[in-house]
Amino acid sequence: MFDRDLPPERLVPFARALDETVVDDLWVVEDLGWTGGISAAATALAVTSRLRVGIGITPAPLRNPMLLAMELANLARLHPGRLAAGIGHGVPEWMRQVGAAVPSPLTLLEETITSVRALLRGETVTLDGRAVRLDGVSLVHPPAVPPPVLAGVKGPRSLALSGRVAQGTIVPEGVGPADLPGIVERIGADGDHELVVFTYLHTGGEVDRSLVEGQAGFLGIAPEDVATASGTPQEAAAQVKALWAAGASTVAVRPIGQEPLEQVTALLSAL
Repeated sequence: MFDRDLPPERLVPFARALDETVVDDLWVVEDLGWTGGISAAATALAVTSRLRVGIGITPAPLRNPMLLAMELANLARLHPGRLAAGIGHGVPEWMRQVGAAVPSPLTLLEETITSVRALLRGETVTLDGRAVRLDGVSLVHPPAVPPPVLAGVKGPRSLALSGRVAQGTIVPEGVGPADLPGIVERIGADGDHELVVFTYLHTGGEVDRSLVEGQAGFLGIAPEDVATASGTPQEAAAQVKALWAAGASTVAVRPIGQEPLEQVTALLSAL
């Protein structure tokens, strides 16, 4: 993952360097005040030839489903098979700050994912839902192979929603191997459902305490229960392997610090 605190102009050399490794994915971020996920994904895709680029995560309250489908279809046409699209509820406080809070985040997310997936399949969509209203709209240039749409969620009801309507689920940093069997059970999807786990990476020691405490508050758990891939490169690699063994399809590490490539290289060597 390209960390949100890094200057945006560093994305290009970061993506190009990763494209020369055995890494499969590069994930970009859309967080309020930091950077836009669509523009970051477009940039990363344009300067690489092999990597899958994941968007983690566009907030449904900020994205009209038709416009989002248009953007995703454009990227999927230009870079076939190399895009993964994450859609989530958005952080409630951030959504309130920009006047985008909704009465039923679950309904909005379900209707957004359902309509975006239908549009990407080339269908004409009419939906008079509780949160989404579309009247006979379709894409002029739908992608031949629609990109997978994943739900970035964490609560039990949202995980079940993801299993019903999305092609994969993204869970946030801090989730550990012991948590994954329960998450997989709540999702309740078939074997084709991708489970992407974000995790902090810090091969120079422990992750900063304030960062861990902030994430613990977001997840509603104790700071000591926040899982990280940290310590020596070998210890970090062991944590990544444990996430795979517990059910993760994809582990996206988020290097913390100003030298992310050095940490990724160290992790890859240990793996």
